[in-house]
Amino acid sequence: MRFAIGDSDFLLDGEPHRVLSGAIHYFRVHPDLWQDRIRKAKLMGLNTIETYVAWNAHAPRPGVFDLTGGLDLGRFLDLVAAEGMHAIVRPGPYICAEWSNGGLPYWLFADGTVGVRRNEPGFLAAVQEYLEHLAPVLVPRQIDQGGPIVLVQVENEYGAYGSDASYLRALEEMHRAIGLTVPFTSVDQPMDSMLEDGSLPSLHKTGSFGSRSTERLARLRQAQPTGPLMCSEFWDGWFDSWGEHHHTTPASASASDLDDLLAAGGSVNIYMFHGGSNFGFTNGANDKGVYRPIATSYDYDAPLDEAGRPTAKFHAFRAVIERYAPVPPLPESMREGGSGRLESYDRSSGREARVAPATDLAVRLDRVASLRSLLPTLADWSTHDEPPTFDALGAASGFVLYRTEVDLPDGGVLTVGTEVRDRAVVSVDGVVVGVLEREHHDRAIALPPVTGTLELLVEDQGRVDYGPRIGEPKGLIGGVAVDGVPLARWSAAPLALDPIAPAAIDQLAALAPTDGDVLAGPVLAAGSFDLRSTEDRYLSLDGFRKGVAWVNGFCLGRYWSRGPQQTLAVPGPVLRAGRNEVVVFELHASASRTVCMLLEPDLGYTEA
Repeated sequence: MRFAIGDSDFLLDGEPHRVLSGAIHYFRVHPDLWQDRIRKAKLMGLNTIETYVAWNAHAPRPGVFDLTGGLDLGRFLDLVAAEGMHAIVRPGPYICAEWSNGGLPYWLFADGTVGVRRNEPGFLAAVQEYLEHLAPVLVPRQIDQGGPIVLVQVENEYGAYGSDASYLRALEEMHRAIGLTVPFTSVDQPMDSMLEDGSLPSLHKTGSFGSRSTERLARLRQAQPTGPLMCSEFWDGWFDSWGEHHHTTPASASASDLDDLLAAGGSVNIYMFHGGSNFGFTNGANDKGVYRPIATSYDYDAPLDEAGRPTAKFHAFRAVIERYAPVPPLPESMREGGSGRLESYDRSSGREARVAPATDLAVRLDRVASLRSLLPTLADWSTHDEPPTFDALGAASGFVLYRTEVDLPDGGVLTVGTEVRDRAVVSVDGVVVGVLEREHHDRAIALPPVTGTLELLVEDQGRVDYGPRIGEPKGLIGGVAVDGVPLARWSAAPLALDPIAPAAIDQLAALAPTDGDVLAGPVLAAGSFDLRSTEDRYLSLDGFRKGVAWVNGFCLGRYWSRGPQQTLAVPGPVLRAGRNEVVVFELHASASRTVCMLLEPDLGYTEA
C-alpha cells in the first residue's frame, strides 16, 4: 500500500483518505494494557494511533538503548496493525509531552558543550545514533512495507522555540537516510509566525490547537495553500501541575470544535485519546519564571480516563465521528453506564474471572524504617570538593542525598549559590530543620547550633520540558555556603528508588510489625494485602504529605497532599492474586499508617 499527500487530501493507494487519529503514549501505559487502549480507540471510530518516542526512556545512559518490556515500540506498533489501524510516529528528537526534559537524555548535556535543538555537531551526532537505533523498528513497519506507519513527524513545535532551517533540514535528511519513506510532517500552533518558523517546504505543515477550529484551519491554509488540512494535536483537555487546579474542558465544547474541524474536511489527531500516567520519576515541568512540576496523573480529561474507561468525551466524540466515517458497534460494557472493560482484554491478559465481588481495601503500613537506617541498601557514596550535580553523578532523576560535617556552635545561615533544583529537605544530625523549594525561589535557611552532620536530601521534581531551560542540570547549583563561607568535603549518593533496591525491600520485609499511627519522615513504610482478583485500582494516601509509592516493586510515582490529584493509579497487571506489597517513602510526616487500595479514583480533586 502507499500513503501520500495530495493536492487537497491524504491519499491511500490513490484514494482520498481522512486520518482520524488518537494519541496513546506507549511509555505512559503498562504494556499489558496496550491492546485494550488501542482497541478502544478503534471503537470510538478512530483509524490511526499516534505516539511520541521518548528518547530518554530508551537511552537512560550513554551506550544503552532499551526496546524491551514497556519500551517495546515495535510490539506497540504491531498491536496497532493487528487492530487494522494505521500509526503516526513522532520520534522528536524533542517531544515536550510534559515528559522529563522533553524526551532529551540528560546525559547528552552533562558536559555543557552539546547544543539543544540546533544545528550543532554534538547534538546532531547524538540524534543520528538515536535514529539508527530506531531504524530497525520503524523502517519495516512503514505502510509501503506492509506495516501501519503512514506519517512521521520531524521535530515538535519547533516554531515556538526557534527558526533554524538548517537544523530542520539536517533532521529531515537523517530521517530519510535511515530508510523512512512515508510523508514527513511538522506541527506548530497556527499563530504568529510559528508555522513558518517551525517547518520546511518539504515537510507537510499541521496545526496544534483545541478550539476555534475554523479560524485555526484558515491560518494553516494561509501558511500552506495546498495539501490536506490536519490538526495533529487537537487538545481535548490539558495536563495538571502540582498545586494547581485540575484541568477539564466540557465534552460538548470539545465535540463542537471537533465537528467544526471535520466539517471543514480536516484530518485530526486527538491529543490525548488516553493520557495514562507519569510513572516513576518521568514527569516534566514548566518554568516560565516560576517552576511548576507536572503531576503524576496524565489523565488529560481525555476520552479514556487514566484507568482506560470511557468518559463523556468518548461518547461525544464518537457521535461526531460517525457523521463523517463508519464506526464499529459498541459493546455493552463500553456504553454509558457500562464497566468500561472489554471481554477480549480479560481473556488475552489471562486474568481469572472474579470469584467474589471486589472491594476497597485498607492496608496498614506496619513495617517502618527511617531513610537513614536503609541508606546502606539505597546509597552508593562518592566524595567531592563541592556538591556535584545529579548529572555529574549519573542520576537522571529522583533523589540525591548530600552530606558534610560542620562545626557551627552558633548556627548560621545556609545559602545555595544559584538555585535549588528542585527541592531540598535540610537536616542536622538527622533532625529536619526546613525545606528549600525552587518553586518559591528559596535559597537560604537558618541552621541551629550544630557540630555534626549536615544533610540536604534533594529531589528532582521533573526536568523542564519546554522552553530555554531544557537540558539544565539538577542539584545544588552554585555551591553551598554558611554565613558566606563555602562548605567543602561533600559526600553524595543518588538513592536507588526507581526501581527500588531489592535489598531495601528485603530489609523492610524482615522488620517486625510495630504499633503507632503517625510516621515521621524521611521514612519508608511497608504493608501487605491480599487480592482474589486483579482489577485496576487506585492508591489513596489520605493523611500523607509528600513522597513516592510502590506496589509490588513497581514505582507508581509521586504523591503530594497539595493536589490536585488525590490517588495514584495502580495498573491491574502490577497486582497479583494472593499477597501484594505496598511501600511508601514519606518525606515529611503522616497522620496515619493506613493507605487504601480503591476500585474507583478519588475524583475530589483539590483546588489550588
